[in-house]
Amino acid sequence: MSFVRKSKFRHVFGQAWRPEHCIDDVRVSRVTWDSPLCAVNPKFIGIILEVSGGGAFLVLPITKSGRVEQSSPTVNGHKAPVLDIQWCPHDDNIIASASEDCTVKVWQIPDGGLTGAMTEASVTLEEHSKRVGILAWHPTAHNILLTAGCDNVLCVWNVGTGELVYKLSDAHPDLIYSVSWNTDGSAICTVCKDKALRIIDPRRRSVLKVREKVHDGTRPMKAVFLSNGKILTTGFNRRTDRQVALWDTKDLTEPLKVEEMDASSGVLLPFYDPDTNMVYVCGKGDATIRYFEVIDDYPYLYFLQSHISREPQRGAGFLSKRGVDVNKCEVARFYKLHERKVEPISMIAPRKSDLFQRDLYPDTAALEPALQADQWIAGQDASPLRVSLSGGYTAPGSKHKDTQPSKPQLTSQDSGPPTGSVAAARPSSAAKEPEEDVQHLQVVAKDTDGNTERPKREEDLLNELLAEMKALRAVVLAQNQRIELLERHLARIPNDEQEEELLDSY
Repeated sequence: MSFVRKSKFRHVFGQAWRPEHCIDDVRVSRVTWDSPLCAVNPKFIGIILEVSGGGAFLVLPITKSGRVEQSSPTVNGHKAPVLDIQWCPHDDNIIASASEDCTVKVWQIPDGGLTGAMTEASVTLEEHSKRVGILAWHPTAHNILLTAGCDNVLCVWNVGTGELVYKLSDAHPDLIYSVSWNTDGSAICTVCKDKALRIIDPRRRSVLKVREKVHDGTRPMKAVFLSNGKILTTGFNRRTDRQVALWDTKDLTEPLKVEEMDASSGVLLPFYDPDTNMVYVCGKGDATIRYFEVIDDYPYLYFLQSHISREPQRGAGFLSKRGVDVNKCEVARFYKLHERKVEPISMIAPRKSDLFQRDLYPDTAALEPALQADQWIAGQDASPLRVSLSGGYTAPGSKHKDTQPSKPQLTSQDSGPPTGSVAAARPSSAAKEPEEDVQHLQVVAKDTDGNTERPKREEDLLNELLAEMKALRAVVLAQNQRIELLERHLARIPNDEQEEELLDSY
């Protein structure tokens, strides 16, 4: 008798959006670098473009749909093709880009999107001697960015000052394929062309652990740090069959689980959701998105389902949890790149009730950082601050409603902890004020008149009214259930006793 494990995510299914909600006429880059070519946050979607003479990427509001005009403004400050882009996890208007021109640039996107071509970056980082293809923002420390290039060098930057904080030149003997931070940003894991998995402490510039031959194949590998201290890798075996493997950082001798996939040649891109402990694996060049649940006991990596499309994907963007539609039980969202189109795909957990499902949406990482850059450099670590998704709402054609109680207004200096109710959850280790004021990237949103405070939009008021109506509807449904129970109770009582109870109630 076969045994089927119980899981609230076992019936999660992928639902592609209707054609009118897709983005059309986008010239997706044909670069052979194995990156997602797309980055998404609750405000914007960034897409690396195919252009001649330099490198460029497109930035569109998340609500954009329909045809993109050929004259649409782009970010085009690089002199060679762009290989990777990543949004800052602590400011939805900040994006970093890495290029074949050996530079990394950090850009500040205005609210509402680009109004003209952007050629001047806020910060330019120059240290790599060969093309740069990997970017990874620190998950909890503000303005800390890790970069990796084809010179086999890892660099850790404070983008606020443009300072190179740490440089690891001798940790890898060959090309670096992938880099991932752990939950509190105290360590990173990497996979390299020498087929080894390394766990590294960047502040001590030391390799903590090494596992040789994570996958036997010669094709590129990827790795992602999970929140439970485990690491998931994707790669190929000797027969060039694709694999997914799960490793315990306490003992890298043998993998906890190896999942054999198929014989396709496309590199597997892993995307991890720490809130649900699910891993989504997208193959470049195929039309399948497989998803797994990571559990603490055997079989450790539990295959759930696959979403199969008609057309292969060139890349994919993974939306942070703050942007999903909780009213539709959307637990994840992808932006699938076709050759000339971007297609959103929602991962839905089917539920009968349209009320907020708290078990599907535990508190997620907030926009506010838990540490400032100099605090992390000084040796402090902190877990991400958390915020509830209750009341969050996103729908096609409407602007995103931030689920934060309030967004702090950051100045041009790291002058202390951010304000707002979420900041009260900061761990005590992060409560210490910086001893020196450090200049960092100004991220205050400005309107067209130059004011730093924007009036509340009508869309925000409408979203608040919708949230209040939803809460009121829940109250009405609860009262209706109570009335039905009372009516059934009265139906079982004789008429004389009913009159006595009614008199007592008055």
